[in-house]
Amino acid sequence: MMDVNCKFFVGQLIHHRLFNYRGVVVDVDPDFQGTAEWYDAVARSQPPKDEPWYHILVDGREEMTYVAEQNLEEDDSQASIRHPLISHFFTQFDQGKYERMMS
Repeated sequence: MMDVNCKFFVGQLIHHRLFNYRGVVVDVDPDFQGTAEWYDAVARSQPPKDEPWYHILVDGREEMTYVAEQNLEEDDSQASIRHPLISHFFTQFDQGKYERMMS
C-alpha cells in the first residue's frame, strides 16, 4: 500500500455510522477504486474518493460492502462476526480482532 494514513486495519471490527451494521475489514484501498457509475449510484453521501476505502464483511449477512473511511467507526463490542467467508480471510478471532490468513 502507498504511504497513506488508514484509520482501520485488516481484521479490525467496525461499525457503519449511517447504516448501523457491524463488520470486519478484509481489505483496504488507499483511495476509491470503484467505477464512477457505482459511486454515483451507491455513494449517496458523496464521501471523498482520495481517502481510504474498506472492503467489509457484514455481520449476519452474506454480503461484502465497500465503504469510505468517513462512514466507519471502531466497534468496541469485542463480539465475533457471523459471515460465511470469515474462514476464507481469517484463521481465528482473538482479543476482539481477526488474524489474517497467511498466503
